[in-house]
Amino acid sequence: MKIREASLQSELSEKTIRYYEDIGLVAADRRENGYRDFSAEDVHRLRFLARARRLGFTVDDCRQLLSLYNDKERASKDVKQIAKAHLDEIDQKLTELTEMKQTLEVLVKRCSGNERPDCPILNDLAQ
Repeated sequence: MKIREASLQSELSEKTIRYYEDIGLVAADRRENGYRDFSAEDVHRLRFLARARRLGFTVDDCRQLLSLYNDKERASKDVKQIAKAHLDEIDQKLTELTEMKQTLEVLVKRCSGNERPDCPILNDLAQ
């Protein structure tokens, strides 16, 4: 199938599919006219990548996960290790976002939001 159909079936943009092809995550066959020819297996791989990316895995993580998926001799501990590391990163980001939210809530409460030029938000940012 052409890239347009692969895009529709995988819910990835054509641009993303081309990028994944450029970096070696997928490799579609080429027809005589030069058009990409994606197989059902290619679309399955694209769906796998789409789901992994929606879960926030990096491209490098996706490369490793795809390699492990294709390796029938894999150890599940290797997959878990990648997922656990990603989960730890998410937890760290959540902590940072919570701290940012709390700081901004305090600053917004302290700002009177009137016609006067003094602003605790700008004062804090200038520090």
